[in-house]
Amino acid sequence: MSNATTSGVSTPSDAERQPEAAQRSTLALKAGAYVALTKPRVIELLLVTALPTMFLAAGGVPPLGALVATLIGGFLSAGSANAFNMILDRDIDKVMHRTQQRPLVTGTLSVAEARVFAWTLAVVSTVVLAVFATPLAAALSLAAIAFYVLIYTMLLKRRTEQNIVWGGIAGCFPVVIGWAGVTGTLDWPAWILFTLVFLWTPAHYWPLSMKYRDDYEAADVPMLGVVRGKPMVGIQVILYAWASLACTLLLIPVAGMGLLYSGVAIIAGAWFVGEAHGLYSRAIKGKVELRAMRVFHASNTYLTLVFLAVGVDPLLPF
Repeated sequence: MSNATTSGVSTPSDAERQPEAAQRSTLALKAGAYVALTKPRVIELLLVTALPTMFLAAGGVPPLGALVATLIGGFLSAGSANAFNMILDRDIDKVMHRTQQRPLVTGTLSVAEARVFAWTLAVVSTVVLAVFATPLAAALSLAAIAFYVLIYTMLLKRRTEQNIVWGGIAGCFPVVIGWAGVTGTLDWPAWILFTLVFLWTPAHYWPLSMKYRDDYEAADVPMLGVVRGKPMVGIQVILYAWASLACTLLLIPVAGMGLLYSGVAIIAGAWFVGEAHGLYSRAIKGKVELRAMRVFHASNTYLTLVFLAVGVDPLLPF
């Protein structure tokens, strides 16, 4: 008998195993789609700013409970905001090549499934932060979701070339959430770091808009790289890079930062400014290959280095 072992115990046939394999494949696909809704690569960058800020707020190692709760709550909060963003932007995601594999475009998830997921993350993140961190951190988390969804996605993104400037405020919230998660208050160093992320965001994102100019133009999204010439974008990136450097230096006297942070802020800042000037130089010379993504990746490295120094500096005796 083909479906039985020699001991008389039956085993599943290939026909019986196929539905089980298909079901597992579907579940894995769904799970991956839900993860994709949260934009994990974006969240990773947000956590890079929140975690070091908590060490600075504590003046050393923060309480483990507050640290874990703030990071988990912050992760879920950012995931919620990103999921709502994908729901609202699914029409333009169909047009842009770099977003055509998002789960609401491919149909892996329905809008109803994504909406339930987004609301669930919003509620759970608020509860986690309010109960296990601080009420202020929970309130700031809700404000971040509302700002990203209502102000950036619904109001600014499709209407103004300054969308990423003011919409970028949403990306600044993890800093103050991290600080509030430890202290239950907001102090000047937190606001300086908030401002740093605010100033860094256009210099980080506008090179990306230059790289994907055709995508944004096809989707009728007025990113600066679409509505302005390349030299103008380049000069704006320079200005925001310099402003970011100046802001990092302001933290030194206000928060009493030591030699490690001061050195990283100056050296990494000078490197980032140099990359921005290089982009502008290539733009005004009319070079076909602007290497805009080089500046985009440099901006990520720059912010990571600065915030790493923010977190390590309080642990050092100098």
